[in-house]
Amino acid sequence: MKVQTTSIIRQLRALVPVRPLTEREAKSLAERQAIILLELLGQHRPAVDVGLIAELPRIEVRVELNLHKGGISGFSQWSQGRWLIVVNRSDSTTRRRFTLSHELKHILDHPFAKVLYSNLSDAEAERERIIERICDYFAGCLLVPRNWLKQAWANGIQDRAALAALFNVSEAAISVRLQQTGIGEPRTAHHRELSQPISSYFRKESTGQTFITYPQAAQGGIL
Repeated sequence: MKVQTTSIIRQLRALVPVRPLTEREAKSLAERQAIILLELLGQHRPAVDVGLIAELPRIEVRVELNLHKGGISGFSQWSQGRWLIVVNRSDSTTRRRFTLSHELKHILDHPFAKVLYSNLSDAEAERERIIERICDYFAGCLLVPRNWLKQAWANGIQDRAALAALFNVSEAAISVRLQQTGIGEPRTAHHRELSQPISSYFRKESTGQTFITYPQAAQGGIL
């Protein structure tokens, strides 16, 4: 299905208050963007079709061979008039889906990042770690939306492996989302604020290795 996506990126960026945010505010914004993106893409039940991200204007998704030689799971960069998202073909399908979603958040933030995240920490390295947590949070909200997870839990799907299969994510991602949402656990402030980044992501230039491009990637079950 070809998605009409002329202004989706613009609409999601329009939600951004251009001022310094706390980590809590940034995560609240990330969740709102994820929910609206699902609506705009016509996604109403698991598992999310992340291949639709590749149909957004000026976005190209590639799956690169041997990306682990650079020690990364993926990256995004502006190149030749479009955003390029590269994910590691050696990773599992669930990790590739998470990486793609994570990188989309970096793209959404790009025009505002220096302002939005300026007060997160005085130390650059710590600020970068928090930004990565926020992008992880966006990916979790996109792939395992709070309301969908709550509905699945209420319908009796409470085994982590079963939930992971339903949402096509890793069991680790499900565990994090259960903790973040407090589903199935006492609703305390500790549970609501708990955030565990699934992995670290790093920005770097393309290595120039062989690429598999979308839709070839989708046809091969990569995404």
